[in-house]
Amino acid sequence: MALTEKIEIDRIEVVADWNIQVRQATIIERDGEFVSRTFHRWVLTPDSDISNQEQKVKNICNAAWTPEVKTAYEAFKAEQAQRMKP
Repeated sequence: MALTEKIEIDRIEVVADWNIQVRQATIIERDGEFVSRTFHRWVLTPDSDISNQEQKVKNICNAAWTPEVKTAYEAFKAEQAQRMKP
């Protein structure tokens, strides 16, 4: 009886113009038959370091984060910082 584990990025979504949501699935199989699947998720923004991400995640980030999107994200962050000031 052999157990195998496969880890794969199975979903990449662009949300709110600049958030990239990534879902990683861990799939367990016994003798080729599905046993379980668990998920790990994270969010990337234009100021995230994507150097350690899988290439397909990098490709989506680079396509979605145009100069206009990066500018809008920086403006959003500045606005949020202003709101936090007393």
